[in-house]
Amino acid sequence: MTVFNPHFSISTKTANALVRIEAVRQRIDFLPIHPSILLSLRESAKLHSTHYSTFIEGNRLTHEQVGQVVAKSQHFPGRERDEAEVKGYYAAIHELEATVARKGTVTELTIQTLHALVMGGGKKRVKPTPYRESQNVIRDAATRAIVYLPPESKDVPKLMKQLTKWLKDTENKEIPCTIRAGVAHYQFATIHPYNDGNGRTARLLTNLILHLGGYDLKGLYSLEEYYAKNLAAYYDAISIGPSHNYYMGRADADITKWVEYFCLGMAESFEAIAHRAEIGAKQGVSDQYMDLRTLDAMQRKCLELFQMSNEIASSDIQVLFNYKPRSATALLSGWVSKGFLVITDPSRRTRKYGLSESYKHLLD
Repeated sequence: MTVFNPHFSISTKTANALVRIEAVRQRIDFLPIHPSILLSLRESAKLHSTHYSTFIEGNRLTHEQVGQVVAKSQHFPGRERDEAEVKGYYAAIHELEATVARKGTVTELTIQTLHALVMGGGKKRVKPTPYRESQNVIRDAATRAIVYLPPESKDVPKLMKQLTKWLKDTENKEIPCTIRAGVAHYQFATIHPYNDGNGRTARLLTNLILHLGGYDLKGLYSLEEYYAKNLAAYYDAISIGPSHNYYMGRADADITKWVEYFCLGMAESFEAIAHRAEIGAKQGVSDQYMDLRTLDAMQRKCLELFQMSNEIASSDIQVLFNYKPRSATALLSGWVSKGFLVITDPSRRTRKYGLSESYKHLLD
C-alpha cells in the first residue's frame, strides 16, 4: 500500500475561488456584529448544517422540524430514526466547536469521537467508534448496482493513520487550509471507514479543519447546504477514477475536479453568508465586537450558555468542552480570578457562576 500523497492541480476556477474565499473572510473578520445577533446567526448556521447534512442521507424532517427536534419542543411519531440523526449531528457540531475552543487537533480519536456522536442519537457522552471490521459497499438506490467498493477493512486503520499524518504534516505549509479540508473530505469518503455515518462525519471533519485553520467565518456558514442543493454534482465530483473499486484506480486518482468543486462551493457559501451577516450587523444595537476580542475563544463560547441562563455550573462546562469535573472547576476558578465570572452560589455541591458586570452588556 502506497503512502497517501494526493494528486491534484490548481485550476483557474480553483484559483479564482480561493481569491473569493479570502475576500469574504476579510469582510467577515472586520464586520462588527452585536453578540446577540452573532449568536442567533450561529445557531441558524448550525441548524442549516444539521438539516442539510442529514437531508443528504435521506432524512425526511423539514428545516422547521429539525429546529423543533433540537429545541425538544416537538416529537414526530414514526420519524424516530430521523430525529435521532438530527440530534446526533447537532451534538457532533457542539463537540466540533468545543474542540476548536480548546485548540484541539485533528486526530483519529477526534474523528472517532465525532462519528460516535453522529451515531449516538443525541448522547453527550460517547465512546469513540472503532473502524469497521467488514467490507461495505455503496450501491445506487434505484438500480442497486455497485457505485463504489471501498478498501478492505484490514487496510482502513493504516489509511486513516496516513490521512491524519498528512493533515498534521501539511499544517502551516504551502497547501492552503481550504485545499487541505477538501482533500480530507475526499479521502475520508474514499476510505469509508465505517458501515454508516461516513458522509456526515466527512462533512464534520471538513468543517473542523476549516475552523481550526481560521476559516470559521465566526461560525456562520454551512457548506452542507451547497452540497444538498445539487446532490448530482456532489456525487459526480467525488466519484473519481477509472473503476468503482478502490484498488483499481481510485487510490491514485487525480482529484483536481473534486478540489475545484469543493473550492467553488466554499466561495459560494461564504459569499451567501457574508450577505446574511452584513444584514444582521445592521440590526445590532451597538458595536460590541472589540469587547468580544478581549475574550479568548473558550470565553466567547461560554457566552452561549448565558444566552440561555443567568447562571451556569461546572456540569455545563463539562458538557460544552467535554471536560472532566476537575478541569471544568479549574477553568471556572481561573475565569473568576480574571474577573470574567462571579460566584453567585458558593455552595460546594451546587456552586453557580454568573457573568461579571463588566461583560453583561455583551448579552444586551
